[in-house]
Amino acid sequence: MHLHILGICGTFMAGIAALAREAGHKVTGSDANGWPPMSTQLEKLGIAVMPGYLAEHLDPAPDVVVVGNVVSRGNAAMEHVLNVGLPYVSGPEWLAAHVLKGRHVLAVAGTHGKTTTTSLLAWLLEEAGLEPGFLVGGVPVNFGLSARLGRGKCFVIEADEYDTAFFDKRSKFVHYRPRTAILNNLEYDHADIFPDLAAIERQFHHLVRTVPGEGRLIVNTQDLNLPRVLAMGAWSGIEWFDGEGRDARGWQATRNADGFALGYRGETLGTAHTPLAGPHNRANALAAIAAAAHVGVSTADALRGLESFRGIKRRLELLGTARGVEVFDDFAHHPTAISVTLAGLRERGPGRILAVLEPRSNTMRLGGHAGGDLADSLADADLAFVYARPDLKWDAGSALAPIGERLRLHDDPTQLATAIAAEARPGDRVLVMTNGDFGGLHQRLLDLLKT
Repeated sequence: MHLHILGICGTFMAGIAALAREAGHKVTGSDANGWPPMSTQLEKLGIAVMPGYLAEHLDPAPDVVVVGNVVSRGNAAMEHVLNVGLPYVSGPEWLAAHVLKGRHVLAVAGTHGKTTTTSLLAWLLEEAGLEPGFLVGGVPVNFGLSARLGRGKCFVIEADEYDTAFFDKRSKFVHYRPRTAILNNLEYDHADIFPDLAAIERQFHHLVRTVPGEGRLIVNTQDLNLPRVLAMGAWSGIEWFDGEGRDARGWQATRNADGFALGYRGETLGTAHTPLAGPHNRANALAAIAAAAHVGVSTADALRGLESFRGIKRRLELLGTARGVEVFDDFAHHPTAISVTLAGLRERGPGRILAVLEPRSNTMRLGGHAGGDLADSLADADLAFVYARPDLKWDAGSALAPIGERLRLHDDPTQLATAIAAEARPGDRVLVMTNGDFGGLHQRLLDLLKT
């Protein structure tokens, strides 16, 4: 079968491409933009990306067009699909029919931590010999690719609440029908499609409704919004986890000098050693361990897998060191993610942190986080360099004024890189946060530091 994927460079759609290629299908694709790690993954798989969205990309006609949620009406390729009558499906719909059917699906949902938790859970199952399939919105270092079919019964998937396609406005995760579902946390996000937090809570409830009675929900006790989701109805067994070690109802993590003490219902099970820093990552680890236990992974195997987990590209990833300055890349683009990422980096040891932020996501650009939360999220940075993009719908200077003299606001990315390089000194850590490629700022900064 020949699949043509519209929006193939997105983190989810690039995973669909990898799975389809592994299953023996011919895969082609179109996209307007692409950047690592997904562009490099597609290149390694030998899947050529056709630039833009042109009708001629669909000649000869594929057997089915898989439509990413980046595509809307008016897109030239999509209009051709509709006019000619080519078969088309959404990515989640294709995945559910051709990959997930008949498997034990473990879905990881939440505003934050999905990629890390999904990657870690897949690795715990791998280390336990279960050979899982997986689809992650990033590239786990242990696997070196974002998706695979796997030979085992289990399939681990990052369960995104974003909408499915222009013709299906349900959240992606309602297609996955998990038997094990992690509810990691829940905050307001995606201002371009959700009017308020209640709308997102309703989508999470739709996910809960699909988990069978014999299935399991893995729920974060510290989240203030998830109880409202469960109050709408829950018909499955529930396991609780608490990354701060306060709640003895379920899985607990209590930080110590060696990592954290792993507990379950008040009983200490062992010490967890992990390279993942920060309380948010302890919560992610607990969620993964709890989900792995549901498919029979022992505590000993889970702890061994946790210790050997090497993280994910673009999640507090050290890109290089120049002139004694470490440059990190991170995908953080929500105030909570920014805050916990800074906290995790601070846990790694002393030294100044120079935070560099591109407000690039739809919610960021529209001003959904332009209140005090964004300024507060940068509180743990010694200096905050922010790129005031020309397409921001809010006044960055006013919104970020509470940061005070620590703020460095720039409307030119080249000047921004020069200013960071001039300020940085040996021992500093530069944390670059964006959900895009920031116009190559990471490498430009490393090059400037080397001169």
